[in-house]
Amino acid sequence: MKRIYVIGALALMFGACRPNVSVTAPPSAGPSVNFSYYLAIGDEYTEGVTDGSLTVTGQYNSYPIRLFEQFSQVPDPKGAKGPFVQPYIESDNGFPGPKKVLGLIRSACNPLDTLLAPVNFPNFLADANDAKPFVSPANNGQINNIGVSGIRMVDYRIPGWALGAAAAGYPYANRFYFDPTRTPLDELEHAVTNLAPTFITMWLGSNDVLLYALQGGQGDGTGNALPVVPPLLYSTRDISPTGAFDTPYDQALNVAISLGASGALVNVPDITSLPFFNTIPANGLMLTQAQADTMQALYISSGFNFVFQPGANFFIIQDHKGNIRQAVPGELILLSTPRDSIKCAGWGSIKPIPDSFVLTTDEIQYVRTAVANYNSFIKFEATRHNLAYVDINTFFTKLSTGYTYNGITYSTQFVSGGAFSLDGVSLTQRGYALVANEIIRTINQHYGSTLNPVDANKYNGIKFP
Repeated sequence: MKRIYVIGALALMFGACRPNVSVTAPPSAGPSVNFSYYLAIGDEYTEGVTDGSLTVTGQYNSYPIRLFEQFSQVPDPKGAKGPFVQPYIESDNGFPGPKKVLGLIRSACNPLDTLLAPVNFPNFLADANDAKPFVSPANNGQINNIGVSGIRMVDYRIPGWALGAAAAGYPYANRFYFDPTRTPLDELEHAVTNLAPTFITMWLGSNDVLLYALQGGQGDGTGNALPVVPPLLYSTRDISPTGAFDTPYDQALNVAISLGASGALVNVPDITSLPFFNTIPANGLMLTQAQADTMQALYISSGFNFVFQPGANFFIIQDHKGNIRQAVPGELILLSTPRDSIKCAGWGSIKPIPDSFVLTTDEIQYVRTAVANYNSFIKFEATRHNLAYVDINTFFTKLSTGYTYNGITYSTQFVSGGAFSLDGVSLTQRGYALVANEIIRTINQHYGSTLNPVDANKYNGIKFP
């Protein structure tokens, strides 16, 4: 059978043109905002994960770092004051597991069939220093970036969440939480007490729906999931119910601004627009006339009324109801689908792609409904507290159709799009800089400040071997 899909157009077109960012006004805070002490609250996007893992280089290129740099350009007394403390690890190997890099992979059924695609960092060796407890260099123990991977809004009231994350293989929060036996909400309160922030950004909620989607919608996506341990602990297989999302969001925000901070609330992107869900086309089964005839006869003899033709055909899938059928337009095949299972084991042709690697039409709608509900509440909170509302959902939609910044066009195209990294979910250094610019644009619009944008083009995108 022919090659069924190709991962990305493997050409990087972002190195030749690096124009300067034009500045139209001196940086200023405006009349009602003070950037002196900045606290970033969030998940892996805030933490700085890229290429499927955390690296010290990724941390140094997180969007909060880019924001702090721009806030620092504002003159005293409203400009940001350092240090900006993140719980840095020490290596670039990847933490807690290997980062992804581009490398050649060979097909198990045809060793001559090679493809340049993401692979785990070769000869990965964990750096023991990365797992050591982090101690803030500031006298008061301040930490300015408390973003942690995997955290959901519904986790914010779970005692010992950091210990549970560590037991599940991700000990980052456990490295710096002042008391891992307490709740993330307690950690936030501790950070606020130590720093007394004058400005916050809060980007939470993506994992409340993303974890469901990454598993192919295996849990309850209806928004009516019940806690697996009442009253607060929800399965990571489920989409977090709106009611369970809203209460901890409100509580966390009230803590974050309790000492009078201004800030910006970042909404939840439609995660079905990410490269992870859009790289393998649902109609990626490429057949010759002879193959189409063979497939047609095979399925008719088995009692299925499927139609195959030369060229592109929709994959055969199993949906979450157990039905074996052809995918329909708009359904999504996950990037985690094993390539050799498609090429060598007949997944999608003589065998259905398992439902854990597929988002069906109804599962996609569950995701989008949850995102809309979360964002409605986040916007309500921003309005109620007179905070900037950053519509990153719309910005990611712009990326999906191509977004031009300073002469360079970025997109959600896997590998070649420049904004998203090799895991198909997190961002590149350039992607994080673009997010920083969208936050800056919204801050300027809301508060009347004149912060300079970041020159996103000077940072790294995907690195090619």
